[in-house]
Amino acid sequence: MLQQIRRIGIGLITILAVAGHVAPAPAADEDRFEVTSIKAVRPTLVDTIAALQQGNVAQAKEAFERYDSAWNGIEVYVNVRNREFYQILEHQFQPRITKGLEGPNADVPALLADSQAMLAKFDELVVLIAKAAPLNPLFDDVARLRIVRAHLREVIPALKAGNLAKARKSFTAFDDNWDSIEDLIKVRSADAYVAIEKGMIEIEQALMPEKPDVAQVTALVTGVTDKYNAILAEIAKEARSRR
Repeated sequence: MLQQIRRIGIGLITILAVAGHVAPAPAADEDRFEVTSIKAVRPTLVDTIAALQQGNVAQAKEAFERYDSAWNGIEVYVNVRNREFYQILEHQFQPRITKGLEGPNADVPALLADSQAMLAKFDELVVLIAKAAPLNPLFDDVARLRIVRAHLREVIPALKAGNLAKARKSFTAFDDNWDSIEDLIKVRSADAYVAIEKGMIEIEQALMPEKPDVAQVTALVTGVTDKYNAILAEIAKEARSRR
């Protein structure tokens, strides 16, 4: 649930000056945000493999959907660091495994082999990135925004699938993590910040009924996402120009 202080903040933000974003102190290679964020995605692949080893395709599909969502948060690092790894993970393994898990007669041995090979390639990627020099800190800002946005991206597909519990859970996760990145939005555009905050309150209210108006929620989520993406695109463009 949205915090009461944020509701008050909506009325105040338009008259408050925005403070500059202070970059965190440099971290050791193994502990820097880029590396820890990528490592945090790994368990979703491990869970996918474990489910396939048990022959539980439904559970494997759920785990791999979590991978897809988490990957969207950190893929910017991979795309910038190494296009070959990006192509292999994003355009070879991922679509093949996704398609295999959606079929009525899943080829579990083939899916297991692909998932294990994908994990091995993912681990190679982690080692490569851990050894590389840090990127411009703006890439961390891009990743932070994408990681938090990943939860919001899950809401509309869940609504379309009729999975209201997941839609609510995903929005709550976005709401819970919003505080960690709201300053990145605020420092770029106070108007966008206010609009997103307002939209989040409206989404929360629209999701409260036992049977929400799917069209209404979808429109509200789309509106918030569009404003969020505009700021994200601005920061991503700047990060690439300073690479």
